[in-house]
Amino acid sequence: MTTLPKTASIVVIGGGVMGASTAYHLAARGVKDILLLEKEEFFGQGATGRCAGGVRYQFATEVNVRLSLASLPMLERFPEDLGQNVDYRKCGYLFLLNNEKDIETFKHNVALQNRLGVPTELLNSDEIRKRLPLMRLEDIQAGTFNADDGLCDPNGVVMGYIHAAAKLGVHCLTGMEVIDLKVNSGKINEVQTTRGSIAAPVVVNAAGPWAGLIGQMASVAIPITPIRRQMLTTTPLPELPADFPFVIDFAQSLYFHREGDGLLTGMSNPNEQPGLDQTVNQDFELVNLEAATQRLPLLEHAGLASHWAGLYEVTPDAHPIFGKTSVEGFYVVAGFSGHGFMHGPVAGKLMSEIILDGSASTVDVSMLDLARFEEERLIVEYNVV
Repeated sequence: MTTLPKTASIVVIGGGVMGASTAYHLAARGVKDILLLEKEEFFGQGATGRCAGGVRYQFATEVNVRLSLASLPMLERFPEDLGQNVDYRKCGYLFLLNNEKDIETFKHNVALQNRLGVPTELLNSDEIRKRLPLMRLEDIQAGTFNADDGLCDPNGVVMGYIHAAAKLGVHCLTGMEVIDLKVNSGKINEVQTTRGSIAAPVVVNAAGPWAGLIGQMASVAIPITPIRRQMLTTTPLPELPADFPFVIDFAQSLYFHREGDGLLTGMSNPNEQPGLDQTVNQDFELVNLEAATQRLPLLEHAGLASHWAGLYEVTPDAHPIFGKTSVEGFYVVAGFSGHGFMHGPVAGKLMSEIILDGSASTVDVSMLDLARFEEERLIVEYNVV
């Protein structure tokens, strides 16, 4: 469909995993006349399409662990529930720890995860070196491993929701950039795009790194900062074992996982300035490669296959924002701070519950409301990469 409707019951802004999941779950609850707007030419080409595809249970707060406990099984059931293969691979996440502060914190995290039914293991240095014989780990003192963590295909998840939503009557449109929102008497009532306007009493801001800008259009302050993150893939490395896990050198925010016959590696730049630039910083790419090669000397023999940059949508406490804003009918689901893809399935379901029932019931996310920032109720996530 290329014609923009004049009205809609609900407009969802953002065609990544959050927007697609929200639109689908609202339609699955019987809502009609839903409109999903994506500014790019294709769905899932923003933050979702540029992420590493990791999915994990290993978090430091109960609400994030519970989000994973609800969301990752939805990804496992995706082929049977939505008829879309998403290539869920349980390669396991292995966090490498080299200082006492991180080790003590991760011990508490593992205890929390175990209490909630997540079988994460605490490993000593000998156990880690046995699992990763190709890596230099002289300084590594401990680590954590969960075999159920792994990887999943972001594009498959987004398109699975898009196709399923369309079958339920959702109008899913690309090339529709939102340029303004109209508020009347404290209520949202119109979405203006580059291709026309839509009158709607409910608008969901699922714009990821751009969610703060969308909020400004309705005079709602949403504390989401876009931060560039980049990664690269290598040419084939036949020496890399098939069971190589998703490895995270936590102190360096450096990570590795198999990608096809080669390797994907990325690293957080501690000096990265906020902004919407999604070009690759080649100087920092060299920093990433040097650190990665120090850990995995095998990379000295690899070539560069591809590289790209994407955006994290970072909140002050590295937790997402769910629910209402100060403008009636204007909702937000954004700010997942680097772990949005894996929580996208349940996030859409939770938003359908918040909008239609008044509160979320699958997972209690009431503490993750927008008001927590003004009221200083922050809940800080430690396991951020």
